Amino acid sequence: MQALTIKDLRKTYPTGNEALKGINFSVAPGDFYALLGPNGAGKTTAIGIISSLINKTSGIVEIFGHDIDTDIEAAKSCIGLVPQEVNLNLWETVHNTVLNQAGYYGLGSRLARSRTEKYLRALRLWDRRKDSARSLSGGMKRRLMIARALVHEPRLLILDEPTAGVDIEIRRSMWEFLREINAAGTTIILTTHYLEEAESLCRHLAIIDEGTIIEDARMSVVLRKLQREVFILSLVEPLDAAPKLDGFETRLVEETELEVNKGPDQSLNQLFAQLQAQGVEVVTLRNKANRLEELFMRLVENKQDGFKEVGAS
Repeated sequence: MQALTIKDLRKTYPTGNEALKGINFSVAPGDFYALLGPNGAGKTTAIGIISSLINKTSGIVEIFGHDIDTDIEAAKSCIGLVPQEVNLNLWETVHNTVLNQAGYYGLGSRLARSRTEKYLRALRLWDRRKDSARSLSGGMKRRLMIARALVHEPRLLILDEPTAGVDIEIRRSMWEFLREINAAGTTIILTTHYLEEAESLCRHLAIIDEGTIIEDARMSVVLRKLQREVFILSLVEPLDAAPKLDGFETRLVEETELEVNKGPDQSLNQLFAQLQAQGVEVVTLRNKANRLEELFMRLVENKQDGFKEVGAS
């Protein structure tokens, strides 16, 4: 049984806009799966349908074997959703935001309080539990939404652009937490604009463009399509010279700006580990070129051929 099965899923809005054009993909239990694509590609529509927030035009969606049409309550109980937009009651306390969600899923009082504490501590929000949600920073609001989505311990967690607008340190702490719950058995679907985020976290990915899946493959297969890439890192403290990093080419653009050239055999995790070992703290990271755009262009140009391991598991 797959964690998620999508068959010939279509969505046409009343305006005539065909947001999804018969997409097919599946996600295995315990996988960490990325759904990538540009704005307007159909990612959020797909997530909305899976989460029963948007009505589909046609097609089949099954969550751990439960059809969202015929077994909707069982299907919804398997899902935790972190939407792209912040949708918190900003006047509610951090603690009650999570506790009330536990009650919505029918958890008893003792278990609800235990789970609330568990996830607020795990996401470093316990010390802010008595504060209102409106007092939190953007990154803390994102973490609170994750705690709220996890309190009923769903088998499938869906994250729609969870680190949008979040600084690099908070992003990395969220990555660490997501890796931990995935290792413990939670299946995760991540939508993101950042290929480097998907690369760091996910084992499989699908790329959607104009309502069509143009690639569905193992992450390693997709990354082989790309050669070297260049990152620009903004640093906390100024440097006198570029650090020497094994397997990476570096150039100091300015005292607090470092250019790093990464080959296909190196990972971002290796980069951060080496920088940390040398005491170099990073504030932000960005691609010098739009890596995802480059990948899309290559895939669209070679759409007839595709990867040999499409759909490989």
